Amino acid sequence: MYGKPALSEGFTSLPYARADAPKGGAIRFAEPGGFDSLKPWVMKGNPVFYGTMGLVTESLMYRSIDEPFTLYGLLAESVETDESRAWIEFTLRPEAKFSDGSPVTVEDVIWSYETLGTQGHPRYLGAWGKVEGIEQTGERSVRISFNTQDRELPLLMGMRPILKKAQWEGKDFTESGLEVPIGSGPYVVDKVDAGRQITFRRNPDYWGNDLPVNAGRNNFDTIRFDYFGDANAMFEAFRAGEVDVWRELSPVKWATEYNFPRVQSGEIKKSEIGNSRPSGIMGLVMNTRNPIFADWRVRQALIEAFNFQFINNTLNGGTEPRITSYFSNSDLAMRPGPAEGRVKELLTPFAADLPPGAIEGYTLPEGSEKAFDRRGLRVALKLLEEAGWTVQDGALKNAQGRPFRFEVLLNQSGSAMRPASEMQQMVDIYIEALRNLGIMPQVTLLDSAQYIDRTNRYDFDMTWYERALSLSPGNELMLYWGSAGVTEPGSRNLMGMNSAAAEAMIAEMLNAATPEDFNAAVQALDRVLTAGRYVIPVSYSPISRLAHDASLHYPEITPVYGDWPGFLPEVWWKEME
Repeated sequence: MYGKPALSEGFTSLPYARADAPKGGAIRFAEPGGFDSLKPWVMKGNPVFYGTMGLVTESLMYRSIDEPFTLYGLLAESVETDESRAWIEFTLRPEAKFSDGSPVTVEDVIWSYETLGTQGHPRYLGAWGKVEGIEQTGERSVRISFNTQDRELPLLMGMRPILKKAQWEGKDFTESGLEVPIGSGPYVVDKVDAGRQITFRRNPDYWGNDLPVNAGRNNFDTIRFDYFGDANAMFEAFRAGEVDVWRELSPVKWATEYNFPRVQSGEIKKSEIGNSRPSGIMGLVMNTRNPIFADWRVRQALIEAFNFQFINNTLNGGTEPRITSYFSNSDLAMRPGPAEGRVKELLTPFAADLPPGAIEGYTLPEGSEKAFDRRGLRVALKLLEEAGWTVQDGALKNAQGRPFRFEVLLNQSGSAMRPASEMQQMVDIYIEALRNLGIMPQVTLLDSAQYIDRTNRYDFDMTWYERALSLSPGNELMLYWGSAGVTEPGSRNLMGMNSAAAEAMIAEMLNAATPEDFNAAVQALDRVLTAGRYVIPVSYSPISRLAHDASLHYPEITPVYGDWPGFLPEVWWKEME
């Protein structure tokens, strides 16, 4: 995106991979919930996402998790674009093959891009709308031209999964299903027990074994994912030796509960892996499609009522830092106090429509060490009163006598970053505080399939929200926070925000010519999002806590993204006895 890649032509391996890592063995993971589809490229169904996207199918380019905005050739042996980035041309490697031995062709590339762009999940549609055309320009080359000025588009076009046209042509691609996909990746689907287990087997005939970008990667013979009903069952399976890796999300448990026999005997090792990536956003999101959340004063009141300090002390021993903005823990984060310089210049044209604090500066309430945060509740009551809500006969109501009621929707399987039990504890403490305001929410627990269906349709009032963010944010942010997601199902815009300022900042990011301009645009966007008061943020961990079988190892050099997709299991290996 800017400057040159860190690795020069002729590199032998990615810096965070051990080129001579031994091959062999198996690794077993635990996943919450279940699955009913092997098609993560469409909106329908509850698919196996990671394996089919990262192990079975490949893209033209490979993303380094040690360099923001840098891709290296995978299926493509070369890439070319003009200075204005109005088009990009890829040339396929002649040796690239699908797992059935058939070659990866330009026809497969064009079909994949057109099908994903028109029939695929909404995450593919936004960028495809900026494509003017796609055409074959040689036996192994394909050119994509754009109808919109957007410097990130050439990179995005390098990261779409390439599917085998002959497998899916003539079928309804939008339907979910358990048909095993044929990909060009290092693994194939070996066994499927729908909803319970899936195993991937390393393909000994994988065409890309000798590529420098693959040196030291894809080391396990088999990778298995077992699905469990809840986190307790998953952890017990790990304790018993039926699962090889456990990501511990609680610093308290990490410090106090890892004294069981397999840890004491040395069979299990505890590793802490740091990172320099943004915190992202995590917490309870308010759906502004519901009129009761449309007023920023109401949202701020609900943030004031969430006593973060007490909750963090209760659940995490107070050790985890709070998410103070969407890009905390990185140089992309908004700076404290009023906006200055280029950030202020970008936001000023939208000043009249921005929420208070976007330009002046916004900080979250501190909360109290005590369960009853009197100050926070007083501020909340005042804000609610200004917004037209007062306590009448013990219940918060508006002037028409309508009670302030909403539902908190939770996934009984938890999430990638929080077990269901911890979510429930947070919500229970929060509800007790809300009762002091005359608010009595209803809490609804759903299984994963029902939860995904309802959140895809935005059929909720408040729910748990997690959005991981990278050091190279771009077009995907329109899926997260673009106005189209207010009505179009399946976006990540769960809060239902419709902000011209946010979309303008994203546009600035996509066309920034220098890192400095890019950073200013992200910091300005961070202010719009944070001061929008859509999410009640909780804590984040700047490290990953991984308990794992002692025979499993990872390289000494940790990528800038740390424990991120592309790290485990890709560059790990097993020492065989």
